[in-house]
Amino acid sequence: MDIKDLKTLIKMVTDTDITEFEMENADEKIIIKRGKEQEILHVAAPQPYYHQTPPAPAAAAPAPPAAAAEPAAVAAPLEKGEIVTSPIVGTMYWAPSPDSDPYVTVGQIVEKGQVLCIVEAMKLMNEIEAEFKCKILEVVKANAEPVEFGEPLFRVERL
Repeated sequence: MDIKDLKTLIKMVTDTDITEFEMENADEKIIIKRGKEQEILHVAAPQPYYHQTPPAPAAAAPAPPAAAAEPAAVAAPLEKGEIVTSPIVGTMYWAPSPDSDPYVTVGQIVEKGQVLCIVEAMKLMNEIEAEFKCKILEVVKANAEPVEFGEPLFRVERL
């Protein structure tokens, strides 16, 4: 390609809103770029952390005499299931918008990869997904409530 054809190509690119032009044949390859090169930033969403509730201790130490006098109803029952925790600091939302239905409800069975909620952090909406098929036993946090890293969001039962 001679210089005259090259100048014609450059003029054509600058007269339009084209930012990049590429042409290749058996003998030559021409690439024309104009404008400031854009910086592309790739950000990976943090993965949710699932905390498994440890089993109850096998043998309990004998209770002191004062504790024996208390009624048995005072002892908190052990809750079954695993805890889905927040992978980031932000604000938890149950639904994609205030008018929408929540992503999940108590008693619902969700599939692996299904969105459980959104945690907004610095104006970015991060979808928290189920890492396995499970049943929602409890929604721990209220809608639009701030959450910390590692704080419980849901209690689930693995299926």
